[in-house]
Amino acid sequence: MSSHSTNFAKILQQILAKESILENDCLMTKKRTPTELLDGAYAIKTADDNLAYYKDFANHYDAEFATKLGYVYPAMIADFYHKYATETDYPIADIGCGTGLVAEALKLSQLHIHGFDISPAMLDQSAAKGLYAALRCVDLTKNINTPKKLFGAVVSAGTFTHGHLGPEPLQNLLNLAAPNALFCIGVNAQHYATHGFEAVLRRMEIERRITKPELKSVLIFSNPNYTHGEETAHILIFRKSKN
Repeated sequence: MSSHSTNFAKILQQILAKESILENDCLMTKKRTPTELLDGAYAIKTADDNLAYYKDFANHYDAEFATKLGYVYPAMIADFYHKYATETDYPIADIGCGTGLVAEALKLSQLHIHGFDISPAMLDQSAAKGLYAALRCVDLTKNINTPKKLFGAVVSAGTFTHGHLGPEPLQNLLNLAAPNALFCIGVNAQHYATHGFEAVLRRMEIERRITKPELKSVLIFSNPNYTHGEETAHILIFRKSKN
């Protein structure tokens, strides 16, 4: 065998070996338990981490995470929206919409709901369901441009939590909302207590940017058999000031 043939064979072996490693890594990722998937999401530190994690997570998010853990949080947000909404509280901005679980639970015409998320992979999943009038890929830690048509409501489940958003983006979300718009924003209860949400909301209220928030505590998961099964969230219910 010539030296060229020998070198080609070695290179081919190296390529095949790398492909095998990548394939095994993907298989290992798919075999992670729902708790491991949630722990990974809570450990996210940066926007780049978020993009990388959900690119891998997106195609089995609903089946391996939401279904197995009994992720009822999106349905709770939808329930409180319907409880507090008036006939003018639309269109709806779904913040951190992910694969579209809040939109599914809202059971409204797709013409009424617009989705916002940082992850193109998660947006691809929600787009395939046909739940939204439009989808926007945005980094919610940065300023959000005011849309031409303001939203009558802003909802969110699972975005204000460990490894994701703190309270600061709440102020930016007001730029999306029409005067008197309804907000139903879910915040992980532990995250709420340790990251200064109460102080930010109080300042927004004192500045008369929002009405006094109501806090409703709900379970995030219906399956208590996992490590995070008893976690709770506060649903923040308030309106943007009319002026």
